[in-house]
Amino acid sequence: MQSSADSTAAVRGLLRRFRRNRRGSAVVEFALVAPVFFVLLFGIIETGIMFFASQVLETITQNSARQIMTGQVQSAAYDAAHFKSNVVCPQIPAIFSCANIYIDVKSYPSFTNVVINSQINAGSFDTSSLAYSPGNSCDIVVARLFYQWQLFVTGLGYNISNLNGNQRLLVATAAFRNEPYAGACAS
Repeated sequence: MQSSADSTAAVRGLLRRFRRNRRGSAVVEFALVAPVFFVLLFGIIETGIMFFASQVLETITQNSARQIMTGQVQSAAYDAAHFKSNVVCPQIPAIFSCANIYIDVKSYPSFTNVVINSQINAGSFDTSSLAYSPGNSCDIVVARLFYQWQLFVTGLGYNISNLNGNQRLLVATAAFRNEPYAGACAS
């Protein structure tokens, strides 16, 4: 039978060997760090993709606004649906769905009259004030495109949504004066 001194020495030896053995420490450390690492990694990727989509929406807005500014849209007598289907949607890449693009085009007599309201109301996208008025020659026009972008990493503690349902409203705006395509502008 072992004495208590022998069993104590055996336990101490076992603990010493356990402390010196580092073969499983990398797995344990990775298991502790991995969740935080992956949340951070996916958050960075999602934010990058969202900013890329926002920049693509800005480019589409600028290109579409150029056709309003030069009078091409007015001479073709496009209404909102035709403007969307003939001007905006042909520019949309695979990251967007044309059905989910919303258009707001308003004309003003001067830049001081321009009013841009938020389209977010109580966490929802408010489409009630969207209009389509590309204006005439020399009018001030503000063209905006909206897209509700779905977010996925929000459940992991990284939430950049500004709409209900883990969505972010992407908005692209172009403000300009229409060219004098129908004659000289009055100062």
